[in-house]
Amino acid sequence: MAEKIENLWREVRELSLGTKIDRLDSPPSPVKFLRDYVSQSKPCVISNAIAHWPALKHWSDPAYLAGALSNDLVSLHLTPNGCADAVTPVGSIGDRDDLCFASAHVEKVLFPEALRAVQSSCKGKKVGYLQQQNDCFRTEYSTVGVDCDGDISWATEAFGCSPEAVNLWIGTEHSVTSFHKDHYENLYAVVSGEKHFLLLPPTDVHRLYIEQYPAANYSYHRDTEAFKLELGEPMRDVPWCSVDPYPSPENEASERLKYPLFFNGPKPFHCTVKAGEILYLPSMWFHHVSQTPGDGGYTIAVNYWYDMQFDIKYAYFNFLQSLSYKSSSLNPILSWREDEDWESSDAEV
Repeated sequence: MAEKIENLWREVRELSLGTKIDRLDSPPSPVKFLRDYVSQSKPCVISNAIAHWPALKHWSDPAYLAGALSNDLVSLHLTPNGCADAVTPVGSIGDRDDLCFASAHVEKVLFPEALRAVQSSCKGKKVGYLQQQNDCFRTEYSTVGVDCDGDISWATEAFGCSPEAVNLWIGTEHSVTSFHKDHYENLYAVVSGEKHFLLLPPTDVHRLYIEQYPAANYSYHRDTEAFKLELGEPMRDVPWCSVDPYPSPENEASERLKYPLFFNGPKPFHCTVKAGEILYLPSMWFHHVSQTPGDGGYTIAVNYWYDMQFDIKYAYFNFLQSLSYKSSSLNPILSWREDEDWESSDAEV
């Protein structure tokens, strides 16, 4: 069984995905997008798809955003380390290895204050991130909605529906999103700065070591400027990916021993999405996201979530995930971080 699953990882790359993320110089037709990417569950990066958005011109200027949204309350997410919705060390929890699934402290503040909190983020003290999701662009940021399209027209035609949710993300290099998957077809448009994605297809589910972690929340106390991490009441568990693809030097050796299927298996796909580009991220793909700020000192993105089809591919994924798996004799290979030039890994199409 183990050998067959490991063969699956390689065959899906050889037969369908290749080794590089496709790049399109212009938006595809709905038919081409559906045929070549959606139906094959294959990511791609599209250029020249949002060049007409006023947001590309205006949103790199903090004064423009602060002025346009001066009276709007938004949800500010705060953590001490920039890692919200991530596996995090916590106090003793029996046999759970002192780890929990930590969510950010969230408070409603006026946008100018929220933007200052993001810009002044300092890892180890306080990191602000605007990442509310839940259709936040159309609810909390509707004042600047005219600066972007309400949907991605060729994707809407291909999917046969309008976006279920549209979300806005504003952060700095201190905010990182841990490996996870979403039950949505995702069109991710970068407006300012760059987003860096590590991607793994659903076939690689066992390589992420998904485990149950107790849910916890940060609370932030303004008077002491201190965070406290507390387990939720009542206790509940959250299934989440255990792997950190970029462990600290002091933890790297132990992380490699704990998660050999990830570090010794096929390389994750990597792509950098720059301002003006869109990433199509198929539903159920695992992704880890980091970012590089643009001229305004932050990274901004707008993403469109379209409902996925719960079809035979979803059934196949659930069956694969249910299989008990232990590595066969997977031989270590050179670290995928050491022998890959990420910036040359995108294919021009």
